[in-house]
Amino acid sequence: MRTLIFLVSLLLSPLPLWAREVDVELVLAVDVSRSMSPAELELQRRGYAEALGSEEVINAIESGLLGTIALTYVEWAGNGSQRVIVPWTEVSTAAQAQEIADRISTFYDQSLRRTSISSALRFAADSIEGNAFEGLRRVIDISGDGPNNMGIPVQAARDDVVGRGITINGLPLVTPDIMSEMWGIADLDVYYTRCVIGGPGAFVVPVRRWDDFADAVKRKMVLEIAGITVPPAAQIVKVQAKAPYDCQVGERLWERNRGYWMVP
Repeated sequence: MRTLIFLVSLLLSPLPLWAREVDVELVLAVDVSRSMSPAELELQRRGYAEALGSEEVINAIESGLLGTIALTYVEWAGNGSQRVIVPWTEVSTAAQAQEIADRISTFYDQSLRRTSISSALRFAADSIEGNAFEGLRRVIDISGDGPNNMGIPVQAARDDVVGRGITINGLPLVTPDIMSEMWGIADLDVYYTRCVIGGPGAFVVPVRRWDDFADAVKRKMVLEIAGITVPPAAQIVKVQAKAPYDCQVGERLWERNRGYWMVP
């Protein structure tokens, strides 16, 4: 009987016995598909590292109810192509944040093929549910320079993740270059708004110039860590009511251009 009572108490417990409470569980899911040039990959890593080590992000962490967050940094590309650069780590001090920033900025590897936002979202959600933390909020911060072109439809992945109580915010890289002319779309920020993000307070911060990337990441992370639901900056696009939009545009581009030798 005692064993039965113990097992029932485990099932009814609001927190896993090993879980540590934090203000937010935050996945930084970063696109490294082949449409990203080596220079862009480097700018992207430096931008995240700079944001993590910034005074603004540290202040946001320290100002939380618990004063601590849990964070992981994951690079992603095609279906099943994800690599964890920084595993789930508790961050409550500037020194801890800087350690993560240093790890991100010193890591370098080649880009990966294809673009599966849907696979990245589900990987991130599974990672949140399987870590050793319990956040007051759970957020996936996903960046990318093109639409989904592999894996399950992105709307299905979004709906699955949001259904698990996780918010998805977007950092679309609307930065024109040769590769984006073939594999990208001009209204990527609208695509992210209509097809990718979701959950309470979800928003998009578009990046239109690489010079603005680090500031955009910093602003976005502060909003996510602080739990601000009404973004003040005009560049931030809040999630709108559903409107007709082709969320399969990336898959159609892939079918049209798949004969070319450069495949992101």
